Amino acid sequence: MKSSKILLAMAISLSASAASAQEHLKSLDPKQIDNSIAAGTDFYRHVNAKWQKANPLTAEHARYGKFNVLSDTSEQRVKDIVLNLAGQNPKPGTVAFKVSTIYNQAMDSVRRNAEGAKPIQADLKKIENTPHEGMEDLFLWMHTNYASPFISAGPQEDLTNSNVYAMYVGGPGLGLGDRDYYLKNDKRNKEVRDAYQKLIVKQMMNAGYKKKDAQRIMKNVMKIETAIADSTWTREESRNIPAQYNPRTFAQLKKMYPAFNWDRFFIETMGIPSPENVIVTTINTAKKGNDLMASLTDREIKDYYLWNYVSQAAGRLSDDFTDAAFEFSKVMSGVEQQRPRWKRALGATEGAMGEAVGQLYVEKYFPQSSKDYMIGLVENLRTALGKHIINLEWMSDDTKLNAIKKLNAFTVKIGYPDKWKDYSTLEIDPNLSYYENMHNVSMWHQKDYYSKWGKPVDRTEWGMTPQTVNAYYNPLANEIVFPAAILQAPFFDPESSDAENYGGIGVVIGHEMTHGFDDQGRNFDANGNMANWWTAEDAEAFNARAKKLGEQFDAVEVLPGLHANGTYTMGENIADQGGLRVAMTAFLDSQKKKGVDVEKVTIEGLSPFQVFYLNYANLWGQNIRDEEIRSLTTGDVHSLGENRVNVTLRNFEPFFKAFNITEGQPMFRPESERVIIW
Repeated sequence: MKSSKILLAMAISLSASAASAQEHLKSLDPKQIDNSIAAGTDFYRHVNAKWQKANPLTAEHARYGKFNVLSDTSEQRVKDIVLNLAGQNPKPGTVAFKVSTIYNQAMDSVRRNAEGAKPIQADLKKIENTPHEGMEDLFLWMHTNYASPFISAGPQEDLTNSNVYAMYVGGPGLGLGDRDYYLKNDKRNKEVRDAYQKLIVKQMMNAGYKKKDAQRIMKNVMKIETAIADSTWTREESRNIPAQYNPRTFAQLKKMYPAFNWDRFFIETMGIPSPENVIVTTINTAKKGNDLMASLTDREIKDYYLWNYVSQAAGRLSDDFTDAAFEFSKVMSGVEQQRPRWKRALGATEGAMGEAVGQLYVEKYFPQSSKDYMIGLVENLRTALGKHIINLEWMSDDTKLNAIKKLNAFTVKIGYPDKWKDYSTLEIDPNLSYYENMHNVSMWHQKDYYSKWGKPVDRTEWGMTPQTVNAYYNPLANEIVFPAAILQAPFFDPESSDAENYGGIGVVIGHEMTHGFDDQGRNFDANGNMANWWTAEDAEAFNARAKKLGEQFDAVEVLPGLHANGTYTMGENIADQGGLRVAMTAFLDSQKKKGVDVEKVTIEGLSPFQVFYLNYANLWGQNIRDEEIRSLTTGDVHSLGENRVNVTLRNFEPFFKAFNITEGQPMFRPESERVIIW
């Protein structure tokens, strides 16, 4: 019998689904199921093989799947919105004018190609002509305007008090993102490294440097970035959130990293007084940045700055720059053709004024009925997850009580922000170059970011635009967020069966909820503060199950000689598993409330259980290039779509029962080897 205090804490009402069950299929097409591949042999291909064959990769894609289909729909809608704004001949200074100007300038290849590298020449000369006594000024100028060489800093919610901002300090980023590209000498990493060196040389030549000088810049950049990489955490280590919380006084910061003038740094780059305390995230990498700053020659430092500058500017200049970047992308992802210019221009416009476009998007494409349906669905999922927590055999009542408290405290954001971002102070001038306007955009966003310092945390802000096909969990706000654009088939359709919707958007909701209890989210409490609410025994039990789940993914060879990384993808794998289990419970509860006996009904010849799992697998159908598989396995916290289906589902008895999967079939996993966490 469960403790009464746990049962009392579970004060969540079961909310009825806003849409009645429609016993026919909408998102799924039974004719697309490939019965030549048995469900028990390869469920992912059983569901998706026909779609994969009918949708071969085009030259512009490194991968293409059901998410991309939705993104294409959203993208076309956004394009129509932006073009409509431009066609209205908007007045200067209006949002419509700013949006259409950015898009039109991004599309204007004639002007951008005629300008070439001219928009950046004055700044490059400034870097080159800085005397030794001006190097500190140059460092501050770079941080104020263009990049974060040698060190990084900025305000973010305090991990232990998420209602206020703390100042975080860490090491610099890497041009290649992951340390292995610099440090490992296998064929793939050397190939990427060689391509990166060619990119640096090519872009510096595009910027006006002679080949000899461009090669010198490349060598100095590689020297510096390789040293930084050697001090950087591995992908697996980067998942340790508590290890990134290292409070220091301002006096300690100056003593730790004396190569930087910290008083000037905060005043001149952020416009704020020196903070009394900071949080150092990556102590060793910050130290490496400090040591490099103190030991390198002016020439080496300038070359590093030059590449930092040109790298951030390249996408806003002529085709010479974007073509060079694409050549590098071909090596990284295997893509054969650049995305059409209009798609790149649209991406830049959304990056600049995403919420302005999003406001128009939801007015046209997101009805209140969809939001109402989601509200009911979320509450069903919340109730289901609560049931799972209460019934966990491996967790004590004390920890369950804290878990339920956190679950009840989830904030849910659906569709769009309650308060839209105000772009009235953003200046866009068509007489300026595209690069200059986009630099103004960057400076506007940076000022907006730094302005958070000293203010209460704004819990109304969104981390995604409404037109984004995605969703997220924010542990510092203990919130789950679902943008409007994800509420489309095959995730959600008001005309779809409940089994499809719960196997689609229901799993997405459960996935984001479970992130609150994955290997990282579990470190935060109901208020979004990093706090240990686990007993030592429960934490040990969780880690043992997580480790076992990670080993299931580690065992998968995604390409010859390359295995999936179950530790790096742990959070997403736990969330997938939890999302599936919780969504199934919520689905069964919803059908029981409607008086539907799921054991007796069929939906176009399929059981509701089959439809649920089929639509989940349907979400992840895609084609993908080998180069992209390697790139994602190196740098993406998500498992490949195939593994999100085949590895995850092999832990569920209801899945085996739905498709009569038995011992001896590849999809079957013996009960003793299965992992159930949430």
